[in-house]
Amino acid sequence: MTYRRAVAGGALLGIGLAAFVDEAVFHQLLHWHHFYDRSTLGAGLVSDGVLHAGSWLATVAGLFLYADLRRRGGPPRPAWWAGVCLGAGGFQLFDGLVDHKLLRVHQIRYGVDVTPYDWAWNAAALLLLTAGLLLWRRARRTDRSRHRGRMAGLRG
Repeated sequence: MTYRRAVAGGALLGIGLAAFVDEAVFHQLLHWHHFYDRSTLGAGLVSDGVLHAGSWLATVAGLFLYADLRRRGGPPRPAWWAGVCLGAGGFQLFDGLVDHKLLRVHQIRYGVDVTPYDWAWNAAALLLLTAGLLLWRRARRTDRSRHRGRMAGLRG
């Protein structure tokens, strides 16, 4: 149970952090795009606000799960970081494939060839997902060996 809560909490925090970085850097500082660019500037700003609110909800939910795990003796670190990487990578890959290419609600930039930006965006997502999967595998192995140790202790 702790293992699953750690992955879930880390994933929520990862989603929130990735969305926050996207919103702060690409929407607000660089002004490259808004979350929804297929309407007026006002609609784009409102869509950014909705994305920002969603990212904060995910972050707060992830931090509540983290606090609960700390109260119970601390989250298993590989499971927590696996969730963070999987959440951030999943958000970024979803944004790159579904929002940018499938739905076309926005692009990373406008007025330039977006191919290198898309490759960089999706490659970063795949790196995060790969790191998350490797950490998840390690966390599962650790959790199973801990469980086997407890079961052996009960028998012996």
